[in-house]
Amino acid sequence: MRQAERDPRLAELAEVLGDAAEGRGGVAVVSGGIGCGRSELLDALRCEAVQAGHLVLRATGSWPERDTQGGVLGQLVRYAEPRGRGGDFARTLARLSGQLPGGASDRWPPDRSTAAALHDLAAGLLRVAEQVPVLLCVDDIDLADSLSLYAILQLVRRLRSSRIAVVVAECTTSRSAHPQLHAELRRHPRYRRVVLEGLSPEGVAAVLAHSLGEAAAAELAASCHRITAGNPLLLRAVLADQERAGTAGGGAGAAQPVLGDAYADAVLSCLQRGGRAVLALAQVLAVLDEAETDTGLPARMLDEQPVVVAERRGELERAGLLDGARLRHPAARTAVLRSLSAPARRDLHRRAAELLHEDGAAAARIAPHLLAAEHDDLPWAAAVLRDAAGHHLAADRIHDARACLAAALAACRDDGERPVLRARLAATAWLLDPALGVRHVAELATALRDGLLPGRHALALARHLLWHGRFDEAALAVRRATPLTDPGRAVDHPGDRAAPAAGARGGAGRRDDDREQDRRPRRRQRHGAPAADPPTGTEVRATRSLLSTIHPPVLVAADGGGGDPRIRAAAALSDVLAHGPGTSAAADAEAALRGMRLGRNTSEWIACAVTALLYAERTEAADHWCRHWLAEARTRQVPLWQAEFSSLLAGVRRRRGDPVAARGLAEAALTHLPVESWGVVLGRPLADLVQAATDLGDHLAAAEYLAVPVPDAMFETRFGLHFLHARGRHLLETGRADEALDDFIACADLMRRWGCDRPALVPWRTEAARAHLARGDTTTAQALAQEQLALAGPLRTRTRGLTLRVLADTEYGAERIALLTESVAVLRAAGDPLQTAQALAELARAHVTAGRTGRARTGLATAAQLAGRCGARPLAAALAAEREALAPYGRRPGDRSAGGVAGGPLSAAERRVAALAADGRTNKEISQSLCITVSTVEQHLTRVFRKLGVGARRDLASALAHDTARPMAAVPAPPRSRAGAGARERAVPSDVFGSGPAV
Repeated sequence: MRQAERDPRLAELAEVLGDAAEGRGGVAVVSGGIGCGRSELLDALRCEAVQAGHLVLRATGSWPERDTQGGVLGQLVRYAEPRGRGGDFARTLARLSGQLPGGASDRWPPDRSTAAALHDLAAGLLRVAEQVPVLLCVDDIDLADSLSLYAILQLVRRLRSSRIAVVVAECTTSRSAHPQLHAELRRHPRYRRVVLEGLSPEGVAAVLAHSLGEAAAAELAASCHRITAGNPLLLRAVLADQERAGTAGGGAGAAQPVLGDAYADAVLSCLQRGGRAVLALAQVLAVLDEAETDTGLPARMLDEQPVVVAERRGELERAGLLDGARLRHPAARTAVLRSLSAPARRDLHRRAAELLHEDGAAAARIAPHLLAAEHDDLPWAAAVLRDAAGHHLAADRIHDARACLAAALAACRDDGERPVLRARLAATAWLLDPALGVRHVAELATALRDGLLPGRHALALARHLLWHGRFDEAALAVRRATPLTDPGRAVDHPGDRAAPAAGARGGAGRRDDDREQDRRPRRRQRHGAPAADPPTGTEVRATRSLLSTIHPPVLVAADGGGGDPRIRAAAALSDVLAHGPGTSAAADAEAALRGMRLGRNTSEWIACAVTALLYAERTEAADHWCRHWLAEARTRQVPLWQAEFSSLLAGVRRRRGDPVAARGLAEAALTHLPVESWGVVLGRPLADLVQAATDLGDHLAAAEYLAVPVPDAMFETRFGLHFLHARGRHLLETGRADEALDDFIACADLMRRWGCDRPALVPWRTEAARAHLARGDTTTAQALAQEQLALAGPLRTRTRGLTLRVLADTEYGAERIALLTESVAVLRAAGDPLQTAQALAELARAHVTAGRTGRARTGLATAAQLAGRCGARPLAAALAAEREALAPYGRRPGDRSAGGVAGGPLSAAERRVAALAADGRTNKEISQSLCITVSTVEQHLTRVFRKLGVGARRDLASALAHDTARPMAAVPAPPRSRAGAGARERAVPSDVFGSGPAV
């Protein structure tokens, strides 16, 4: 690797060489941190010395040879050039080294005989230097044996007029290892100290450019300097990892380098070169992983003085391994932790936890060490972990909170505290994935029955049970949580109807097990506090109201809600469900949304308020609030909230005519939470997926969505209504009108039984009317459409626009055109461009029937553009083709020129419709005669006009006469309607066709 930013240091050392060559011997000490490039600098100096004709003697100190006396001297013998002028010295050095008495190395200074031998050795080197200048290089001199150090000192004292340059290199961690050496070196008049610092960002960039190219260097320089602090050894390892990963070669790489085995090995190499004490400190700091720079805790863990630990930490910082008190990169921390055995790592974590607890540190600081120590025998561990979980929850660190609560539950030995910890664990896991929380529900239900679950946690349990369709148990949990001061607010559930009447012992709607619970003594926590931790009446009423909005069979008494926005949100939704869209419900919903912050105890009610806006047909406001809450959920990274608000926004976007966005959002919702985690709420995203796919004409995908298993309990919720409606639409669009009608009638039964038969919730009547039209039953279809029109009211809502369009299918001529014209205007005002496009297409076909081809072409063009913008490409293409097929202005009836014929021969069905139309029959008469809808008649006539090249009905007779010689299209005839084939009449509730009950 190129020695960037080292040229000035090399020039300093070259001056020492030049002075020595002229008889002014000198000494230089190269000092730097671990891995700073000292060895590379000495190598470069030796190359220059060889080129200048110097005799080079080199040696390197090491930990293994530190106690091997004469080890460095032995290297000088081995590395001396045996030929030429250096040969005599090599032989002299070998002879003198062999004369050194054994055991002399154990004494400092050495004994007389050893000192005399070393004196002769220095004299011999001086004689050689008279013939050739000498460079004596010793790397890592701080690791040299004492005998070799004494020999070098003997030589240094006699350098002043010699041709010898002594250059040694040392690590800054060991400058005090040999104080006599440093004292003697500093006394020399030509002493120089060369300090090597880490590379600057520019120096790092230069090294990267040399190996990876300018483009990659520009991207990686900043991050590489941040990771290595300019340490050449670490930088070289990073480069090796890039080359191994295949990111080298001058191309622009990623902004962050790939760190692999080379970097990890380099980190450990630096630590091992620093010695066992430095490695031990790095291991402690890796275990602590804290930003605090106080050395007190690491010193206590190492049983060392803080000043000693501070010195070692400074060396780690100079080596580019530390940033403050933390290892500079997670990969470095991982490498250091791997150098510890598993038991040693756990012991360090336990020691850290104990010391921090003694110091009164925050629970969130102690908890990671308790988790890593895997010890649950500390008596205070459960309390610390519980408090840490609360801290993590407040900061939206849900995974950390769950880990702390799970460990606290394992460590807890208090039977009264365990149900509370389990309830908190279930509620926390719920935010990540409801399937994780449900595994605790059985034990919590047992604790609830035994009176061990405090009221607040009973309410949370009720919401979890509700999510998974366990409605009876949810109602029981709310009753158990109801304060004694609120006895008249009990939840009434159909399963409780056999309970004693009002005034009987125990109160209205309460069962024997509840009365038995009242007689049980309440458990008390430590310090005499009530174990129940009773919730406020407001919290109970808020949970009761939530149950009612999801599971309508739960009957809840009217509640004003006071000032609690949660109750106001649920009341707004209940109002819309019971009475339909209204300004007061929408205003209450928005007021509730402004009064809530997203949290564990508000998310369900926020969803209620947004849903109220959606059912109130305030889709623009619902869209705004959904985006607001979804953005916050994404910022806080809570999977449950991201899934819920993605699903809600999907429903809003679908009603606003954007099926592509709706489909993407619903799929994202099922990505945040797997299908099995949705419980009864699964009906919402699945319904939106099916509806969006149906709108886009992707019926295969819709069928796949419908194949997803759903819980039976879902059909006892409003989510089941949406699913039934979506499935019915898919069946209807794929030609299975009878099966579709089953689903629409099921919606009718449930909605009327629950008292929420409002088309803004599920407009089942319009789809049932379409199913009846497909069966040829125009009378029933018209009755259903008129009934829904009355329920929709006069406001220009999406529901009214859809109803007008279906009602138009039951009318003819001018009345049909008028209804479709109004439908287009209402749907456009309601903000649903896709439904507007479909209504425009129907209106265009009606204009074709009336002979207004110009208007029809304009309408179809607009409809095709709207459908294209909504992402409904198949519909847009079909409408564009339909428009192009219409005879443009100026074409003569019957013109069969290349420009006048846009289609092939007439099919059998088209010929039947054309014949009746040519005979003067109206569209209504044709539909009744052939048992098809008016819309189908219009579509057939549109194709007939295109194929025959005519623009009005009066031209059909002559055009058909000219067309008799042409063969019919080889396509099968459409299936006959079940009604036309004499099929059985469907058994439907008698009130489906009436005005419906008063709501």
